[in-house]
Amino acid sequence: MARLNPSKSKSPRKPRPSSSSGMDSAAEPNPEAPRRSRQDRSAGGGGSKKSKSGASKKPKSGGFESMGLCEEVYRGVRHKGYRVPTPIQRKTMPLILAGADIAAMARTGSGKTAAFLVPMLQRLRRRDPGAGVRALILSPTRDLAMQTLKFTNQLGKFTDLKTSVIVGGDSMESQFEELSECPDIIIATPGRLMHHLNDVKDMTLRSVEYVVFDEADSLFSMGFAKHLHDILKKLSDTRQTLLFSATLPSALADFAKAGLRDPQIVRLDLDKRISPDLKLVFFTLRQEEKLAALLYLVRERISSEEQTIIFVSTKHHVEFLNILFREEGLEPSLSYGAMDQEARMIHISKFRARKTMLLIVTDVAARGLDIPLLDNIVNWDFPAKPKLFVHRVGRVARQGRSGTAYTFVTSEDMPYLLDLHLFLSRPLKPAPTEEELIKDMDGISMKIDQAIANGESVYGRFPQTVLDLVSDGLKEVISGCTELIALEKPCANAFKLYLKTRPMPSKESITRAKDLPREGLNPIFRDVLRSDELSALAFSERLKSFRPKQTILEAEGEAAKARNSKGSNQWLDVMKRKREVHEGIINLVRQKSSVDPRQEEEEDDISNWEKKEVCGTKRKSQSFRDEDHYISSVPQNQHLEAGLSVRNNEGFVENRLDAAVLDLVDDEASGMQSQKTRYHWMKNKFVKLNSGDRVTATGKIKTEGGAKIKASATGIYKRWQQKTHKSINIGGKSGNFGEEGPSSSGGYQGGNKKPFSGGRGRRSIPNANVPSEIRNPEQMQKSRQQKAMEITRLKNKSAKGGKFQNKFQKNRRPEGSGKGRGSGKGGAGKGGFGKGSAKGGKGKGKVKGKGGR
Repeated sequence: MARLNPSKSKSPRKPRPSSSSGMDSAAEPNPEAPRRSRQDRSAGGGGSKKSKSGASKKPKSGGFESMGLCEEVYRGVRHKGYRVPTPIQRKTMPLILAGADIAAMARTGSGKTAAFLVPMLQRLRRRDPGAGVRALILSPTRDLAMQTLKFTNQLGKFTDLKTSVIVGGDSMESQFEELSECPDIIIATPGRLMHHLNDVKDMTLRSVEYVVFDEADSLFSMGFAKHLHDILKKLSDTRQTLLFSATLPSALADFAKAGLRDPQIVRLDLDKRISPDLKLVFFTLRQEEKLAALLYLVRERISSEEQTIIFVSTKHHVEFLNILFREEGLEPSLSYGAMDQEARMIHISKFRARKTMLLIVTDVAARGLDIPLLDNIVNWDFPAKPKLFVHRVGRVARQGRSGTAYTFVTSEDMPYLLDLHLFLSRPLKPAPTEEELIKDMDGISMKIDQAIANGESVYGRFPQTVLDLVSDGLKEVISGCTELIALEKPCANAFKLYLKTRPMPSKESITRAKDLPREGLNPIFRDVLRSDELSALAFSERLKSFRPKQTILEAEGEAAKARNSKGSNQWLDVMKRKREVHEGIINLVRQKSSVDPRQEEEEDDISNWEKKEVCGTKRKSQSFRDEDHYISSVPQNQHLEAGLSVRNNEGFVENRLDAAVLDLVDDEASGMQSQKTRYHWMKNKFVKLNSGDRVTATGKIKTEGGAKIKASATGIYKRWQQKTHKSINIGGKSGNFGEEGPSSSGGYQGGNKKPFSGGRGRRSIPNANVPSEIRNPEQMQKSRQQKAMEITRLKNKSAKGGKFQNKFQKNRRPEGSGKGRGSGKGGAGKGGFGKGSAKGGKGKGKVKGKGGR
């Protein structure tokens, strides 16, 4: 692509293109650039004087031009709109093209998919049906696999490579049709791929030379360990293995099964695990107030032109919110794991086309889903793992765009919020109270804006007046809809099960969450409430924190004593004696937990709010340790690595020394129970299970959709084979049987080297017992007719033999001997007084003697 220099364009003559000037304009989004590049290459100037100045210019380093891509792949990259590679692409693509194994981590939306697709297309280049499957991409979810297929087709538009996608929910027969055409690339989910490998005995992955584990931490932690172990056993040892994810731990011990050989580790964006253009908003509220808060956000705070994804915990909540929004006049799209695959694709396609502005999903869409113009994310339920939060909010603020992530936080979710900010290394502060806002509204607002601009998170309450107004109308809608009433109980039961199964937060965060200061209104409601409403809210908050000096027993005793002044009240005497015993202890605890109120009055209110930092800053340890020389048993990046842990349902709560402890026999009930789940009796010995592995009594395997199927062959492939007379042979052998040479056992082959359809030589060819796919319908009908005639003839022959069997036995002489001679091919010889059998054919012979055969 020759780029004309404006400073030298005064000459009337058009400068000739130079050979090295085609590397200059990778970063220019000029639509005419690809056309000029083809003209320049066809011109191929090399001896012009004008080209000397262009030859002295060096091509820009780090662009796609300097990576040595072939013409077809480079055209696909340019056609997709890529001009300059992203940092993760610039780091990993040269290593992948050199043939090294890679374990790469970069934040969401950084271009990881193209980082492994472009080198894959460069390595495969052209279609080779006889070589079998040469590339395998494993994805944890169906939606991510379909999205990877879309990107593969776009980048490989100018190549003739054939790609097949194998995911659950689709028809097995249609996938058999795709596999029978010997694709070069397979994009699959582990469950369905293992189903095919069990059903199709001729299917092997020994020819695969390029394996990608997309979202590798999810693949190794979602219960796919058995599937991956079986798949990896069928791969060759000389393959190139790549691991890509947005949350990848530094220790690759959990990925030992992937078979990495001397891997290169590339970890980017460790400091910024989420996009700097993403705005985080945290609302503290009760569980029963979430519906009202969500409706207020969708109606008032989020524009009707903005697209929003709402993440919920269970599929029952997805259906509940779908019906609720339709009752409110909003049409959402929805997606969850148990949903039909066609319906999922239709709903997501409508959302991509902006026909619907709301998408309600479970965590099945948290990874890899790329919606280019997405604006907002709403976390209905707080994610239990920090990296799951990173994947959820990573759907927005991608590729330079800005976005907002709204998160509902209940009192039970506060420890998870602290763990999240420890993982992000991000300061967390409560919102200033209403009293502080009334005293200095402008000063507090300026401090809040400055704190948010510095990357600090501020959490606050939803206005109670707003929630009360929305809740009144919401109750009427729910009471008037029978579907919503029927779904209330399943949603409650499913949420209870979700709370039981989610991993626990760290013990330190649980302790710190109890001592958090009281938060005020969230800063986004500053423009909604007036000063008089703030005063009313401040008064209501003071009422909530009001503590009477007397208990109700003391108050009633004082009133009774005033009415009857002669006698003494029994309850009043009891409370007095109780106060004498416990008053000193209560006052001592209050003094330790609270700050001196006199000091609070002397200090400035704004500086007080600035000091209300929950987490994010390092505390100075007052101990005897010499921090320069002390070696701690706790690593400095403990919270980061715990959040990135691949182990299932473990993380912050996991003990770091559990892996180094070997308990042969535990003496506690809890330890014995955990030991049963950790060890499995297999073939006369105990086998230690990996994290996330579960052994079922039925021997069934669990698919990515949650369904349990038998691990053995189901017979679907055999029925499809009999119906279509096709076969799957992608084991890396040549698809053209003629190239194997003439058969030694028989069968003539002409100059065109086409195989002979009959003869014994056909037995040496794989799948020789299956009719060839090349036969036309007339030939297939003729073979079926011949087979039916042969079956009819055999039936008639057996019936005729049974009819005359007794007659032959009556005429048979018990004592007789004779010799029969015959000659001919394949039959029997007939004589004068009997029948003589002859080997090797039909013919007439003479029989000497009397008697039998």
